[in-house]
Order: sequence, then C-alpha cells, then structure tokens
Amino acid sequence: MLCCGGPAEAGAPAPQAVDMPRSEGVLHALLYKPGGDGPFPTVIALHGCGGLSAGGAEPLRPRYAEWVDQLLKAGTAVLLPDSYGSRELGPQCRLKERRVQARRERVADIATARQWLLQQPWVTRPRISLLGWANGASALLWAVRPQSAFGGGEPDFRSAVALYPDCRLSSGLGWSARVPTLLLIGGSDDVSSPAACRQMIEGARGRSALASIVVYPGAAHGFDRLNVPLHDTDDSDSADEPDHGHVGSDPTARADAQKRVAGWLGR
Repeated sequence: MLCCGGPAEAGAPAPQAVDMPRSEGVLHALLYKPGGDGPFPTVIALHGCGGLSAGGAEPLRPRYAEWVDQLLKAGTAVLLPDSYGSRELGPQCRLKERRVQARRERVADIATARQWLLQQPWVTRPRISLLGWANGASALLWAVRPQSAFGGGEPDFRSAVALYPDCRLSSGLGWSARVPTLLLIGGSDDVSSPAACRQMIEGARGRSALASIVVYPGAAHGFDRLNVPLHDTDDSDSADEPDHGHVGSDPTARADAQKRVAGWLGR
C-alpha cells in the first residue's frame, strides 16, 4: 500500500506502508527505498516522543522527512517504525506515565524491525544501522548495549547515531555499546543533559565499541528541526513537545550533523 507526501514531494519515492508482526499485534512502519533493486544499506529511524507524524496528509514530520531525503540521496533505504500509532497512542511527550518505554517496548520494536529487514532480499544485511531522535535515541542507546545482543549468528547493526537522547539513566548504569555509536547533542540542551551524555560516553571508553560524542555549543534540544525559533516549551500547550526546557533550530549544528551522520553511517 502506498501513500504520498513527505520526501516524495522532493522527487524521492513514495513511502510504502509496512506491517511487521510483533509479540502483541502489529508494528506499523513507513519504508522509503532508493530507486533500483538494491541491495541497499538500510537505516532503522526512531521517532521522538511526538510520534512519527503530526497528522494530516503528511506521513512524516518535517524533521524526519528531511533526514529521509538525505539518506535516500546517499542510496540508503529508511524504515521508520511507528511505536505509538501501532499501539493506537498519540504523542507521549507530556505524559507522566508513558505506556511505551524507551528501554522496553521501543527496544522490542527495534528488534522486530531488524528481524523483518533481515528477511528482505533488497537489504544489505551487514549494513543495517540505527538513527534516533530524543526518545527514539534513548531507545537506541538501550538497543546497542552488549546485554541486548542478538543471537543466531546473523549480522548485528553496522552502526548507530543518537541525536539528543536522555542519557541520565544510562550513564548511571555503566552504559557501553557493542557497535560504533555516535551521539550528537546541543550544549544548551536543557531537555536532555549534555553533561550526562558526555559522562556516559567517557565512562564507556576502554570497555565499549567505538563511541563518540559531539556537543554543539549554544544549540538547544531539537537543533536539527527546520525553521523552529528557539522557545520555552513551558509556554506551549503542544502535546508534541517536552513539558519543560527549550527547543529550537540551529542551522549550523544541523548542517554539521548531516555531514557527520552521513560519514558515520557510511563507515
């Protein structure tokens, strides 16, 4: 089943709606593939707490649509699981008790997406990577821990990139990664904690796969968003944004992040 909108308007293929069986129900996702038969390196992209879509005719929020467009131009397929819509849930940003936890349900969704991709003939199996934003990036950090390793002898993730995750819990649990992991965060991010992320990455050295962090001075949470003026989310009633802290674009950080992500995923 095909739908339209999002990156397709810029000349990219329209997304394909995918249903992947999971332990309880079905995991819905959008799949974007470059032209041709492949095989393609593939990225599992993990949305933040606002969900995959803002509703209406657009299948993706503008931030994700831009990243999909960049990845497609590089010849990479992108699978975007819808962790909230699959469970008939809306945005989770302002809920005190979230029904979908980054370290539990979302890690399970990552495993479901990986297993589905490994069965697709157009996927370059040794080149499946992870890319996540905020809550999705937090899930990514749990998914790449050695304790979450997959059995069966199938290829593991090639690499992972986490944009502005919440590292506070992971940093206190002796986090490390089994695959090369890049973390990008703004130095003025008061939604997540750049200090906790730096501590987490530095603490993993010597007992982890390659883990690296880039902190963008002055950049806020959501620095890669398009044309979003810096604002205090306490003054917003949007269910799509965190209930505290500042959010806003930083074009310089976004441009640098796009280059770094392309290089990291192309390793």
